[in-house]
Amino acid sequence: MVGLTFDGLTAAQVAAAKPNDVPRRSSRSFSAIIRANVLTLFNLVIGVLWALILIFGEWQDGLFGLVIVANALIGIVQELRAKHTLDKLAVVNEAPVRVRRDGAEREIHPREIVLGDLILLAPGDRLLVDGDVIRSDGLEVDESLLTGEADPVHKKPGDQVLSGSFVVAGSGAFVATKVGTDAYAVRLAEEASKFHLAHSELREGVSNFIKYITWLVIPIGALLIYSQLSNSVDFGTAITGAVAGIVTMIPEGLVLMTSIAFAVGVVRLGRRRCLVQELPAIEGLARVDVLCLDKTGTLTAGGMELDEVLPLRHDQPVADALAALCHADPRPNPTAQAIRARYDAPADGWTAGESVPFSSARKWSGTDFGERGAWVLGAPDVLLQSGDGYDRAAALATTGARVLALCRADRLPEPGDGSTATLEPIALVTLKQRVRPDADETLRYFAKQGVTVKVISGDNPEAVAAIATHLGIPDGHRFIDARTLPDDDPQKLGELLDEHAVFGRVSPQQKRKFVTALQARGHTVAMTGDGVNDVLALKDADLGIAMGAGSPATKAVAQVVLLDNKFATLPHVVGEGRRVLANIERVSNLFLTKTFYAIALSLAVGVAGVMFPFAPRHSTLVNALTIGIPAFFLALAPTFERARSGFVRRVLRFAVPSGVLCAVAVLTSFWLAHRGDSTLIEDQTSAVITLFLATWWVLVLIARPLTWWRVLLVAAMAAAFAIAMSLPFVRAFFALEPGDLAGDLTAVGVGLGAAIIISVAVKLAGTLRA
Repeated sequence: MVGLTFDGLTAAQVAAAKPNDVPRRSSRSFSAIIRANVLTLFNLVIGVLWALILIFGEWQDGLFGLVIVANALIGIVQELRAKHTLDKLAVVNEAPVRVRRDGAEREIHPREIVLGDLILLAPGDRLLVDGDVIRSDGLEVDESLLTGEADPVHKKPGDQVLSGSFVVAGSGAFVATKVGTDAYAVRLAEEASKFHLAHSELREGVSNFIKYITWLVIPIGALLIYSQLSNSVDFGTAITGAVAGIVTMIPEGLVLMTSIAFAVGVVRLGRRRCLVQELPAIEGLARVDVLCLDKTGTLTAGGMELDEVLPLRHDQPVADALAALCHADPRPNPTAQAIRARYDAPADGWTAGESVPFSSARKWSGTDFGERGAWVLGAPDVLLQSGDGYDRAAALATTGARVLALCRADRLPEPGDGSTATLEPIALVTLKQRVRPDADETLRYFAKQGVTVKVISGDNPEAVAAIATHLGIPDGHRFIDARTLPDDDPQKLGELLDEHAVFGRVSPQQKRKFVTALQARGHTVAMTGDGVNDVLALKDADLGIAMGAGSPATKAVAQVVLLDNKFATLPHVVGEGRRVLANIERVSNLFLTKTFYAIALSLAVGVAGVMFPFAPRHSTLVNALTIGIPAFFLALAPTFERARSGFVRRVLRFAVPSGVLCAVAVLTSFWLAHRGDSTLIEDQTSAVITLFLATWWVLVLIARPLTWWRVLLVAAMAAAFAIAMSLPFVRAFFALEPGDLAGDLTAVGVGLGAAIIISVAVKLAGTLRA
């Protein structure tokens, strides 16, 4: 760029430049939340029906309209609460960006980047905007999330870099040429990177229910309106009966309860410093049956400590070489930082020249110090040939230590050719890694919950196995060196992954293949990690979980970020997902039972040409006590059931027979109650008694297992209905007129009989679980 200096923009230029304004992936806007909760097809239908009742009927029959208003308000408040939590955590999660402005280096928030900013890069950094490279010190960028190309790309001054890629090695700087919605990745996916949204069988199932029910409501509602108008001389009574049937068919609270369950899950996880960047990821948490762990930063605490330096050649300046190597890198990785803590600045004469930065694929780094020679530090099993040094390194690795080899050569090996034969072993370096104190308990939790753990690491397989064995991971001592695995046989790879739990020397590309192979064998795979070598696997996993102290690239592609870096948070994360899914399935059974009994009733009444067996106020009372109030508590209750696929099928197998049998019971009670001198209200009262008993029993079945609070909940609903039937002013408000004792007992008997038959029907359908 003409006139560009390495001083960056001035304050005046920053103020006038275009900012990097992009939407956060973790939450939607305030206006979108309002629209999602208010402007719905069901709200439109119910609004029209409410207006008809207020015009032609009695206001008490319009109570269902107030319920819809309350539903919308509750949904908005809960989602705004979740949005506040997500946005606050998202700000904490945003890694600062290093820029040069006014000749000085400073850190800014990603949204403070402006067009023309001079942005500095280091390993693990995520590129948020597009730009042109102006400085490169071995800069290598992984663009696989954008292009699908696996190999890192070496970037030289003048080359273009794209948002959505990330730095895997080296350092450098570039000038931002496209920011905000002009950036490449944002144009691709309207996100800060090329993300895939977590699949949600639950939301897809609920959406399908809503779609199909909408198409059913239209013709059945028309038939019901026609039959009521044809059968009644009173237009208001006909409209009231038709509205009662149509309103009951609509599962208006199902979407609300789904939203509330997700929103409350987000808030609960937020209290544990867990950022959920994609809401459907909560569902993925519940379905996980394989958890892939990276050892460093996950099983072991972040950071390392230099333990021993073991010379293999006593005539070489080992300490000076280590000091020079670790200070040559302007952005040292944790290994270099641990060595720096032991050694001060390099001695005189150790001037760094050409260098090869560390990358997870190479597993070594090196620098040429001129007449002092070229020095390389990296994995012993990559740098050393068989011999004394190699054997000593292997023996040290079995203790769980991280072992590195320090080698010397006349010139640096070429980064891409993999040739290290000319290297002379000089010393072995061991580093201590601390196993997380909570790792043992957390792994026991996953074993108890039936989640299989796979440890996949770039470290020496023997060292990984030593830590896995120490933590009690089943078959932790049986390790595989990933360099021996087949690259072109996914089926064989999948078999080996099923049979073994510990894998070492795994390359970033192999981690990605591991995830794909496990998914191909029917597993739901979660992947945790914190390093840039985990990015590809995190992105492809069903659920990517990043540590908050991890690289910006890992946090960018993960659906869940553990901001407090606590491995022990994972059980709570999985437990929250299971709670959400199991409870939404429960409330779906409740709401769709109501929908199907309303559909069956409306069809029968429409074909037979008789009056509808209850008024809107009756359904408001029964639905509140058997669905609305209980569903709110059941949607938020704790549970430890692992989610299973087949959500739609299981719900239909419960709701269809239950709903049809409830409808049959109501029609039977309505028909038996009708006598020559009985009124419509008396007949409807008998139908309401039967409907409550049948749907209350459905609630009992769904609430299983009946813990103390669930027994209290269903008992309270029964008591509330009994009170409503016994208090005169409540009976008058809800238009309930119990008839003679024989008629009431008949209604009760029909309801009890329906409860028994429903139990048998759903048992046969195989939907009940203790």
